[in-house]
Amino acid sequence: MTIDQEIRPGTNRYISAAGATSNLPELLSHFHRPIILTGEKSFAVFQEKTQAPLDLPLFRYDGSASDADAAQIAEKADQPDVIVAIGGGRLLDTAKLVAEIFDCDYITVPTLASNCAPYTPIGAIYHQVGHSFDRVAYFARAPYATVVDWNIIATTPQDYLIAGIGDTLAKWYEMEGITRPRRETLTAFSQLGFSAAGTIRKILQTSAVQAVADLQAGQVTADLAAIADTIIGIAGTVGGFAGADGRMAGAHAVHNGLSYIDETHPILHGSKVAYGILVQLAYTGDDDEIQALLPFYQQVGLPTNLAGLNVTSDVARKKVQVAEFAASDKESFKLIDPEITAAKVVAAMDRVEELTAPAQAAEA
Repeated sequence: MTIDQEIRPGTNRYISAAGATSNLPELLSHFHRPIILTGEKSFAVFQEKTQAPLDLPLFRYDGSASDADAAQIAEKADQPDVIVAIGGGRLLDTAKLVAEIFDCDYITVPTLASNCAPYTPIGAIYHQVGHSFDRVAYFARAPYATVVDWNIIATTPQDYLIAGIGDTLAKWYEMEGITRPRRETLTAFSQLGFSAAGTIRKILQTSAVQAVADLQAGQVTADLAAIADTIIGIAGTVGGFAGADGRMAGAHAVHNGLSYIDETHPILHGSKVAYGILVQLAYTGDDDEIQALLPFYQQVGLPTNLAGLNVTSDVARKKVQVAEFAASDKESFKLIDPEITAAKVVAAMDRVEELTAPAQAAEA
């Protein structure tokens, strides 16, 4: 049995509200050896905003979301039966690796609304040195609980929320691209995943711009809560129900290739994925959809070309490097086109540059 043969919707329990972390003592009452895994900034925000401080053994990660760091943490921990993971996506994916080592449960407490890592039994794993992309990992356990405290989420740095919007928007475009040739023959669960992806697109179009403004104002609003639950929760259900039909495709393959370009490292995951959406659309000839998306990208603050990803020198060589990785057999762009080539991906990247040039000139 493979991961694609299973329906794995996501977290066992999802709690989302202002002050939601006050439920942690009750959630932990069933366990005997809990530990906290977190980062310095994440834990500081948690301590400031929670109504239920936790006095538990505390371990910190190194920021890499790597097998090596997870192994080092596991050497220090004393056989926990649950890990309280407090932080962003890489921290939470590290906790999944550590939980796999101990075969124990984990509770996710996101401090950012930036991806669906708090919800899913899937992780993006990177190399410890250089932080380049390694692989997608599928874990035996989903989170025991996901606790989304809106008071904490409201402290999300703006660029992380914007990146989360970009990453989540890809749920629609990647699933639409994967299933386009066989839309009428999707399984019942893939149809459900496709509906969830459509709901994501609608919510983002309706609430994303206002949510970014509300975050800037430091306000917990219905729009911000809706975007947080969409990024963290609903996004995770797409692949959870639809399996391979609802997971990564061209947009993430382009991101993974970009992770090997040093100057893109300061650009957050979801922002690189958002650029990848445009490349995938150009690859499939959907120029009109790119044009329709550009105003949304500009309003939210998502990058629309390579310059927006800090790629401004030796561009031709770097495009080939990204394209060769994105078109490789190990990557998910082949779900869009089994006959994909690096040259076709480069052509799509070139087309994005052409289509976004007028918008960039207007901004200048």
